Amino acid sequence: MSVDPAVLGRREIATSDEMERLGFVIGEQLTAGDLLVLTGPLGAGKTTFTRGLAEGLGVRGPVQSPTFVIARTHPSLVGRAPLVHVDAYRLGSAAELDDLDVDFARSVVVIEWGREMAPAIADAWWDIEIERPVGGAEDIADEDLDADAARIVTIERVEQ
Repeated sequence: MSVDPAVLGRREIATSDEMERLGFVIGEQLTAGDLLVLTGPLGAGKTTFTRGLAEGLGVRGPVQSPTFVIARTHPSLVGRAPLVHVDAYRLGSAAELDDLDVDFARSVVVIEWGREMAPAIADAWWDIEIERPVGGAEDIADEDLDADAARIVTIERVEQ
């Protein structure tokens, strides 16, 4: 696992451009076998982060949420590992994730909503939590989920 330790920790991301830039910086460093697990509410910026990561990794786009197809594979345009982008929200277990036949060893894999499944599929991964304002005076209406608003991103390395 190849990400610079300087990206670890908690930081505020003010705009969607900054979220994509963070993804880009991390994507430039990833190699086959890297697993990233993204957690956060709807509209937090998981797909925005992944869009930047894909650009840094040099894969074919466009990167869109895989909510309805569950998984999308983006082949490399530059001879690096492909990106597999998975939305595990509708999956009931790690066994269902395994049924997708994701090539974890030869791909960079991003799993949205996969925190509970990660221990069953890998010994180590990058855990990325994205928080956005919810509730109270800072609540974001559904139609404004893509609007720029500060997010808190926490990146940790998990090893079992």
